[in-house]
Parts: sequence; structure tokens; C-alpha cells
Amino acid sequence: MTALDLSALRRAPKVLLHDHLDGGLRPETVLELARDCGYDGLPADTAPALATWFREAADSGSLERYLETFAHTVAVMQTPTGLERVARECAEDLADDGVVYAEVRFAPEQHLEEGLTLDQVVEQVLLGFRAGESAAETRGQRVRVGVLLTAMRHAARSREIAELAVRFRDRGVVGFDIAGAEAGNPPSRHLDAFEYMRNNNAHFTIHAGEAFGLPSIHEAIAFCGTDRLGHGVRITDDITIGDDGVPVLGSLANYVRDKRIPLELCPSSNVQTGAVDALENHPFGLLAQLRFRVTVNTDNRLMSDTTMSREMLRLVETFGYGWTDLERYTINAMKSAFIPFDQRLQLIDEVIKPGFAVLVG
Repeated sequence: MTALDLSALRRAPKVLLHDHLDGGLRPETVLELARDCGYDGLPADTAPALATWFREAADSGSLERYLETFAHTVAVMQTPTGLERVARECAEDLADDGVVYAEVRFAPEQHLEEGLTLDQVVEQVLLGFRAGESAAETRGQRVRVGVLLTAMRHAARSREIAELAVRFRDRGVVGFDIAGAEAGNPPSRHLDAFEYMRNNNAHFTIHAGEAFGLPSIHEAIAFCGTDRLGHGVRITDDITIGDDGVPVLGSLANYVRDKRIPLELCPSSNVQTGAVDALENHPFGLLAQLRFRVTVNTDNRLMSDTTMSREMLRLVETFGYGWTDLERYTINAMKSAFIPFDQRLQLIDEVIKPGFAVLVG
């Protein structure tokens, strides 16, 4: 059996469902794009210093403070060149880390300041991802990237973004999402968008149960009909530990588990935003033990200074997981992806299982 270290983890075939495009830029790219577009608001002028600033600013323990860091990345993603480059480098970076399938999300409405239309923004990002996939292929790496279009939950463009997602669903957009500060912005405010997605047999996930608790998760499921839960860590608010040490699930937690609703868990990010106070107290361990459909995700690779391999290593070090555990969480994610069943099965049977078999030995 291959030793379970960072080098070996990079060789493992990984699946990523929750990753923000504007949260994963290379620090040097932020600097170069800022120079190109005349943005002078960056808090540092070297790549190492900028990387450190993003990580430390995101470590505040507040979701709202965490979200403020995105002002700088979004500022340099307002041109066709900037959008294409960021998406291309994202695909290449994921491939370098051994990710074979990823769904990367971004909010088109945040990239219109230089006059681009919503359609043009999506077109440039898709161009970038295809270029990144091709570049990876020339190096003998395999990655497929699907796009999730996100609407900001504090704004009023969710129906428009849902329509955009359906318009581009045969060109690389695989689903829809809402994101942003949860408190005061319940998912039910965007019922029109979710009904539109359902009416068009289209997939969507909802950020819920990160900074806000069970009501957010309940609305996302009962009112909106979400396919997956973005984060969903607060489902543990509906799980109590009995006097005998046995976990007792409430009706909502039971429903989430029974329906196999995937949880897009992002361990490092959850600690940064204060959703969890420390990695050793992250509910990933409990939820995995109770056989919820848990998946491992990065959320924002720049802000958390992380990769999928590092997230897996942290779980290994914290909970003692082995290769078979990581394979199970990877298959959980692939089962939950927003692409056709036969394509999911093909990746599981032809890429994921053989890749882990080599590592297990």
C-alpha cells in the first residue's frame, strides 16, 4: 500500500464539487491582471505577500469578513482576457493536483463593470476552461470542468442567472447556485429561480447551513428542492448525542441522510469562516461515520491556501482516514455531480477506482 502523504494524494484521482473561480486565482496572476487593468487597490505588491494577506484576511472567523477578500479578485476579472486566463489557469491547477472532475462556480453578475454582457462573461470563462483542459491533456493529465452559475443571494438577478444557466447547459454549464451572506437572505427569496430550474429539468445546489443553521437548510430542501447542500455543516444542529454516546438524528437530519442529499463540505474554509471552531471539531468525522453523503471540497483555494490534496491530507491527519475512506468520499462526489449518469459511472469505473487501486496496492 502506498504511504498516505501529500505526494501520493496528488496522484489520487479526485472530484471537486464546491470551488469558487474568484477564490482560486494564483497570487501572481492577481498582480499581473491588476497592472493590466489599472486596478490599484491591492493590499500587497508581491505574490508571496499577497498570498499571505489573502490567507490571513480570510482567517477572521467571520463569513462576512471572509467575503470581503473577493473584492480584489473580482476587480481583476472584468475583461475577456482576465476571465479567460483565470479559468484556464484554474483548470490547469486542478489537473496538476490530480483532480479529474470539477464543478467550478462563479457569479456572472459580478463581472459586468467593463461593459461585458452576462453571455459574454460565461463564454469567456468556458473558453478558458476548455483551453485549460487542452493544456493539461498535452501534459498527460485528464481533467473535466463543468461550470455552476451563481446568483448573489442579496441581489435580485437570480431568475436571470437561472435562465443563463439553462441557456448554456449544452455548452459546459452544468447547474445553478446561490451564494453570499446567508443571514437575512434566505433561499426562499429566490423561489422563482429554483422553480425555473426545476421546470427545465436542470440541476442546482444552494449554499445553506454554513453561517446560518437549520432554517436555511430546511428552506433549501423543502421550499426550493435543492439537489445538493453547499456546505451543510450545520445539519449537526439536528443531531444530538444521547447519554449512551449514540447519535440521535432529528427529522431534518434523517431526511437529508435518507434522501442521500450530498453535503459539499469544505473543512479548511469552515474553520476560517467560524462555521467550525477547529478542524478536530469539524463534523465531517461524525457525518461520515453516520454515512451521510459527504464530499471533500476546497471552497476557495487562494483564501484557504489549499488544494484538494491538502484538504484530504488534513482529514487524514485529523480523523485517521485511509485510502478506502478517501475513495468512498471521491465516489460520493462523482455520484453527486451534475453530469449524465453514464458519464459519472464511466469516470468512477475507468478513472477513480483504477486510480485508487494502484495506491491501495
